[in-house]
Amino acid sequence: MSKNFLNIHVLISHSPSCLNRDDMNMQKSAIFGGQRRVRISSQSLKRAIRNSGYYKEHLGQPSNRSRNLDKLKKRFGELLGAEYPPEIINTTVERFVKSTVQDTDESDQEEGLENDGSKKQKIAAAPWIAEEIRFLCGIVQQTIHQGLTEDEHQKVLERFKKQKGNKRKSEQYFIDEALDNKIKKELQEHQDALKSATSHAVDVALSGRMATSGLMTPVDGALAVAHAITTHSVDADIDWFTAVDDLIEEAGDVGAGHLDTQEFGAGVFYRYASLNLPQLQENLNDASREKALEVGAHLVHLFATVVPSAKQQAFAAHNLADLVLVSFSDIPLSLANAFEKPIPNRDDGYLKPSAEALVTYWHKLLHGYGLDDHAKLFTLVDSIQVADQAPTLQALQDWIMTDGRA
Repeated sequence: MSKNFLNIHVLISHSPSCLNRDDMNMQKSAIFGGQRRVRISSQSLKRAIRNSGYYKEHLGQPSNRSRNLDKLKKRFGELLGAEYPPEIINTTVERFVKSTVQDTDESDQEEGLENDGSKKQKIAAAPWIAEEIRFLCGIVQQTIHQGLTEDEHQKVLERFKKQKGNKRKSEQYFIDEALDNKIKKELQEHQDALKSATSHAVDVALSGRMATSGLMTPVDGALAVAHAITTHSVDADIDWFTAVDDLIEEAGDVGAGHLDTQEFGAGVFYRYASLNLPQLQENLNDASREKALEVGAHLVHLFATVVPSAKQQAFAAHNLADLVLVSFSDIPLSLANAFEKPIPNRDDGYLKPSAEALVTYWHKLLHGYGLDDHAKLFTLVDSIQVADQAPTLQALQDWIMTDGRA
């Protein structure tokens, strides 16, 4: 019987670095087991994954994430300009994202800038899918071309004339509202086609999407990703650095052109993610399990190899995973509690004892709860053995694509 969840467990040792920072420019951290751990947020890791070259090569272009209406219009104009005129694309984007007009920009208020009275458009930051906009452009263009019937236009006039008071809306407002309703009706009749268009963005199928407008299709995410934390406690290190002004130095003066400090740290990180295979199949327009397994195999490669880019020019912590344990399971299952008691400092470092603790805790869970997981391990750590071990990461990916049967 096929298992519904693909659980991914990764140990990756990073040399001194600051891969994820907070609003105070300090490396992110968390208290776990009463001890401070260095942390890499799930958002940071997911963004690095979907922006990687491997992702784009094997899983396609990710969605366009923005809250800037003008930039969205420009982007989709570039992508769809050969198929639809600019006015159709702009109208579709405006109707689809349901922008809200504000009298004052909140960022202007925060920075104390004067407001010139012009209205600014604000939209929710969300993933926008090119194929979805392409499909919607077709509906919008067809509806606008057909226009309103005589009966529909008569109803618009009646609503316009029934208005009372000083805040009367224009006739065009009611025409646009009627066209909006026709567009929504058309979309309701083409839900399967819209779902098919939405499924083109694998990152949305994985991470999900909340509906921020009446036309946006909500998606329940198939992938749960934990914040990566070090398996051991980490004390902060501070780098005090300077930038020399070469021209001042040549003139015989002394002193730096710039000086600052940067927090950094090193450690063995535990990464965990759980992929709901049936949910992914649904999100990919009822795709086959084989397609979901293919995506899962690529995800394992990404979680083992992709590193966030923050401060990499200064630290170059370009490290690959030292251990990848993958299991087909009936439930999502994190192994983070293997490190609730921080791994103690040993002469042989943190990596080997972290690997030992992970595998030992996993075996205890299997035995204690009677779990019937199918698992395979790929590791570079010496003396770590499980019943089923893959010699290479590619062999582990191939095993996933055969549903754990090879």
